[in-house]
Amino acid sequence: MAYKKVEQYDGDTTASLIETYERALGLLGEDPQREGLLKTPERIAKAMQFMTQGYQQSSRDILNSAKFHEPISEMIIVKDIEVYSMCEHHMLPFFGKAHVAYIPNGWITGLSKIARVVDVYARRLQVQERLTTQILDAIKDALQPLGVAVVIEASHLCMMMRGVQKQNSVTTTSAFFGEFEKNETRSEFIRLIGSSLH
Repeated sequence: MAYKKVEQYDGDTTASLIETYERALGLLGEDPQREGLLKTPERIAKAMQFMTQGYQQSSRDILNSAKFHEPISEMIIVKDIEVYSMCEHHMLPFFGKAHVAYIPNGWITGLSKIARVVDVYARRLQVQERLTTQILDAIKDALQPLGVAVVIEASHLCMMMRGVQKQNSVTTTSAFFGEFEKNETRSEFIRLIGSSLH
């Protein structure tokens, strides 16, 4: 049988959200019964559940599902991980890239698990500052590494579409632990995420 992706949504949650979004459309001056909007409340209800699925996921379980003993202590970097999240202040998207590194202390994890941990916390209502530290803390707690580093660069639609309306602004946040608190190690990480080796 061919691979088939199935998205599952809680029925009660979906129904309640549909009612909420139908009412919101009316309050905004639209007609929820207009042909083009008939299925919009259901689409939004499902989209919002998809974009906040991180609340139902465990970063520890993800990292432990592919945890291997390896006697190495060299820097491992997964860079340019796409980030899509929602600003908790306006519920507008922010998006960009995360760069994550750690120095093992006897344990490594599957490379894809690092990207999944980013998604666990990005797929919630967020602020970029907290997202950065949550990713660091998750890796630190699950792998007990010698060091962890996380840098996120993102554009925020709440700054681009409304408010100050600055189209080209980019926000950069960083968090460092352990060996990355040393200038030499941190500088090597910053140099490597800024270079094109491929």
